[in-house]
Order: sequence, then C-alpha cells, then structure tokens
Amino acid sequence: MPNHILIWIIAGLAFCGVIVRPFRIFEAVWPVGGATLLVIFGLISPSTALTGVAKGTEVYLFLTGMMLLAEVARREGLFDWLAALATSHAHGSARRLFLFTYVVGTIVTTFLSNDATAVVLTPAVAAAVKTARAEKPIPYLLVCAFIANAASFVLPISNPANLVIYGSHMPPLPQWLPRYLLPSAVSIVATYLTLWWTQRRLLRQTIAKDVPVPALSVGGKIAAAGNIAAAVLLLGASAMDIQLGLPTCIAGTATAVIVLIPRPAQTWSILKEISWGVLPLVAGLFILVEALDQTGVIGTMSALLRQAAAGSSAGAAWAAGVVVAIVSNLANNLPVALIAGSVVQSDHAVEHVTRAVLIGVDLGPNLSVTGSLATILWLAALRREGLAVGFRTFLKIGLVVMPPALVLSIATALLAG
Repeated sequence: MPNHILIWIIAGLAFCGVIVRPFRIFEAVWPVGGATLLVIFGLISPSTALTGVAKGTEVYLFLTGMMLLAEVARREGLFDWLAALATSHAHGSARRLFLFTYVVGTIVTTFLSNDATAVVLTPAVAAAVKTARAEKPIPYLLVCAFIANAASFVLPISNPANLVIYGSHMPPLPQWLPRYLLPSAVSIVATYLTLWWTQRRLLRQTIAKDVPVPALSVGGKIAAAGNIAAAVLLLGASAMDIQLGLPTCIAGTATAVIVLIPRPAQTWSILKEISWGVLPLVAGLFILVEALDQTGVIGTMSALLRQAAAGSSAGAAWAAGVVVAIVSNLANNLPVALIAGSVVQSDHAVEHVTRAVLIGVDLGPNLSVTGSLATILWLAALRREGLAVGFRTFLKIGLVVMPPALVLSIATALLAG
C-alpha cells in the first residue's frame, strides 16, 4: 500500500478518535498515538515530526497562559460570583437571566477564549441556576456552548483556532478589529436571537427573585485584576503586532504566582486541575497535519482554492467558509483549522477567503456537539453536573442557530472588506 494512503488512514483514524473517544480513552491518546505510528513505520521522519511540534509553539504558550488564568479565576470563585451576580440582577425573570448569562459568556469568551467559557463558566452557571431554583436549567447551559463559538473571533485571543489559521501572520489588533468586529457582533446577536427562539417556551418558567451573591474573596479580586491586566497586555501586544503566545503565558503565570504567594501549598492542587492533556493533543494534531502536507493533499487543496479565487474571490470565500464550517462538525474544527490554515498560508489566499475560513472554523461548530473542542469540553462539564444534552437535541438546535449566524457573519465580513 502506498505511503500516502497509510498516512491518510492513520490520520483519519486519529481524527475520529478525538471526536468519538472510543472506550472513553482520553482525546490526546489518538493524535499522539497516530503521530507515533507514523514515525515508527517510517512514514515520516523524526525531523518532520519535530517540525510539526515546533509549529505549535505559539498555541502551546497561549493555551498554557489561558488555562492558568481560567483555573485561578475558577478556584478563587470569580466565575461563581459573576454567575450569581447575573442571577441576582435577573430579579426572578427567566428571560432576563438568559440575557445576562449570554452577556457574561460573551465577555468570558472574548477575553479568556472559548475553552474557558466551556470549562469554567458552565459549572458556575449550573450552580447559579440551581440556586435560582430553575426547574429547566438547559437553556442557560446551552448559552455557554453556543456563545463559546459565536464570540470566538471578536479578538485574536478569543479562540486558539485563530492563531492556527493565521500562524505567524496574525494581523495586529488595528487590522483585526476592522475585519472581524462587525461580523462578530452580527454572529453574537444572530446566535442570541435564534437560540432564544428555540428556548422561548422553556424560558416561561419562574426563578427565585432573592438570590444571594457571595462576597468576592481577596484571591478572587486579584484573579479579576489579573485577568483584566492580561486582557490589556494582550490587546497591547496585538496592537504592536507581537505574537500572543508568550505574553499570554507570562500573564497567566504572573497572575497565578501573585494569587498563590500567601498560600504556596495550594500550587499543586491548582496545577493538577488544569487540563494539560490538551497540549499533547494539539502537538499530535500538528504532526498529523505535517504528515498530510507531505502527501501533497494540502498543495492540491491550495491549487483548487487558487483556481476558484481566480474566477471569483467572493465565490471562493463563500465556498471555503461554508465547507470548513460543515467539515468542522465531521472532523472537529481544530484539525480542520490546522489544515485550512496551512492551505491559506501556503497559498497566500486573498483576505476575503481567509476571513470566511476563520469564521467557518470558529462558528461552524455550533451545528453539532462534535464541532469544537470547546463544545466537547462543555459536554464533559455537563456530565460532571449530572446533566446531559444528546447529539440529536443539540443538532436540532444547531440547525436553527448556526446557519443564519454563519451566512450573516460571512456576508458582513465580505461587505466590510
């Protein structure tokens, strides 16, 4: 069997393993195992594997910083406080609580990434609606899943996939905002309206009016200040066209150190709660994409994209955005982002196409629970709370919510360009 066929088979099985998680084996095992097999069977050289790993350096640093910021904030009760504050200000209105939860989710996604919304805000919202004695908590928990993707291209830091799409060519903030701020606003509003419409009957319930808001601890205030400072630092770094990985890692580490100075004994308990397995997961995916590039598949896709853009750049943008949005739900948006990023970077695609691809990768996963790592993490968070949303249930909602937001966001991005 030709080597390139074997590479496709191994990569395909690894991608499927990440999505399906057969035997409940941790996601990282599949891409790391696939990458290891590629090297053992001589399908790629060790140097090629190392090249793939090295390409993810910015993403590893970014994820490390964001996970530290999010975990410290969670441990210090910052997310619980935000969720309780939103519940208190709802004054017994289920619809108002839905809106406030959506606003909090938008803020967390924008400044702490979509994974933070899925991992740490979801349990806080679950606790808040339980305190509010909401009989049907699912609408509020769905907010955490859908806004995690809908708001994930407000800023470069809102989604690790953004770093993957642009690689070392990430636009500085003064260029990013004119390209994506208006499409992001359209995405956020459209997703809210359609999600509210799907949940309107469940939002007729009553909730408690007098919900206590816990006092924010000193550590929580430090974590809040650290997150604000980190956001300012990263916005400044982006404005000066500085790669975001190292500043994010420094900001997260500094915040954790300041919070833990009075109680160093808790350092290990915080570190062990962080999902470090996401780092080898991403590294394995980078190696698999490097192997696929070796087979010429990315070059072929680049040629097809170039040919389509030569006929109509707008048509190529629409086709690319819609295709990656759909494929993200079949193969998960992180490997799709790695492949799509390699294509648009190698081809130096016109900006219209790159914008549509990024929106498709970020927003497309709102169709199904397998679309993004954030949604998979959200499902895991629900299970820990004793709750569940089935594949079909999510798909029925996603079919109503995702397509309008995708179409309107891409159209806005093209018109703004």
